[in-house]
Amino acid sequence: MAPTQESTATMLVPPPPPHFVIVPLVAQGHTIPMVDFARLLAERGACVSLITTPVNGARLRGVAEQAARAKLSLEFVELPFPTDFDGLPPGIENVDQVTDNNHFVPLFEALRKLAGPLEAYLRAQAPRQSCIISDWCNPWTAVVARRLGIPRLFFHGPSCFYSLCDLNAVDHGLHQQTAAADDHEKFVVPGMPVHVEVTKATAPGFLNSPGWEALWAEADEAMRTADGAVVNTFLDLEDQFVACYEAALGKPVWTLGPFCLSNRDADAMASRGNKLDIQQSAVTVWLDTMDTDSVVYVSFGSLARKLPKLLFEVGHGLEDSGKPFIWVVKETEADAPEVQEWLEALEVRTAGRGLVVRGWAPQLAILSHRAVGGFVTHCGWNSLLESIAHGVPLVTWPHFADQFLNERLVVGVLGVGVAVGVTAPVMIFDDEAVQVARGDIVRAVSALMGVEEEADERRRKAKKYGEKAHRAMEKGGSSYENLTQLIESFRQSGGKEG
Repeated sequence: MAPTQESTATMLVPPPPPHFVIVPLVAQGHTIPMVDFARLLAERGACVSLITTPVNGARLRGVAEQAARAKLSLEFVELPFPTDFDGLPPGIENVDQVTDNNHFVPLFEALRKLAGPLEAYLRAQAPRQSCIISDWCNPWTAVVARRLGIPRLFFHGPSCFYSLCDLNAVDHGLHQQTAAADDHEKFVVPGMPVHVEVTKATAPGFLNSPGWEALWAEADEAMRTADGAVVNTFLDLEDQFVACYEAALGKPVWTLGPFCLSNRDADAMASRGNKLDIQQSAVTVWLDTMDTDSVVYVSFGSLARKLPKLLFEVGHGLEDSGKPFIWVVKETEADAPEVQEWLEALEVRTAGRGLVVRGWAPQLAILSHRAVGGFVTHCGWNSLLESIAHGVPLVTWPHFADQFLNERLVVGVLGVGVAVGVTAPVMIFDDEAVQVARGDIVRAVSALMGVEEEADERRRKAKKYGEKAHRAMEKGGSSYENLTQLIESFRQSGGKEG
């Protein structure tokens, strides 16, 4: 029987766009890539709700305004943050506001209280959302997704290389082996396609310190009961580790990055996740005066804070290297009068060659500038991927969490980095024990920026990976096509009341 006019019209109506709910961890290194991801989804026609809190929402105003100007279907939803929570000073809603290591567990416990407000918000929306994508460190979203019958993916911030190491360490009992070991004993991470050695101190693991046991168990269960994973990486960088991770996890792994390459203009680069265009103009003007690939960029991320003694070693090392540099010093690091005085003297001695940026810096704009030829980094995955995506080789100085294994990937597997020589992690506010001296900085920076064949090979590899990163995000590239498949796979799906 021929279709009626009404049925033909129905057949021609496209299904509604899928609605993704993005729930980042309240830490800049986790929020920034998930904000980039949310914008990518919206640019490709999906509806997106990004869940945040008032303090963090204020930081994202620039992104929200930019999305509104572009008429993207991207909504920033601020849930009220729990107040009067035991052990957590009022006003703290982001990891980078913490000034005492004892406040971290209470902060994570407070975040779990967002489950009720999130569920109430989602129930009030119609139609039902297509998928919740939450940070691995937000396992409290699992019960919300289950109660509402909404599919859930987890976003994991590190590389697939690290995530595979971590999963294999748990599944093969590596942590039990390292528990009784001395600090120098080495262990091979099982199940890896390449040889990976760790010590007790550098073994993989998030939330696995004393006091975090319950949170870790909850996060592990939420990971294993999710419908898949989203990772900010690309196949040409980590293909063998992606395949192994997917097999070990037993569920789809969507590699959709580098998300940072979705920031194609100056406004996007400046506004992603913090303040809008504060230092960018002055930094760009300074970089414009420098030779191509001549400048070393130095930044240790949003969390790690250096005490004066180590800060002075970094500065003297950069000065003694003789290389042009941009050095980002946090406001909390520069507050002390002796540090202020010392930094001013350094700036006088290195005038015309060195630029000290106090506070926030437009990292993406810096790394994408033609003058920047090297990056001294804490080895957070966002920073490493941003550097690789722009063809910039690295000096690696890991501090904690995934950073030591990220260093192993960058230096030992990809061949685009020089290690500064750190062998043990530090807590965020405790770097006095770190044995890094100005001579280590000089050695590593000189090796990275040198004219030797080995330095040239690192630069060549970095540029090649940068080209592959851009291809991955372009139409027809692996990440672009994976995002297409992700959106289409949830176009017809929707939750049901639990």
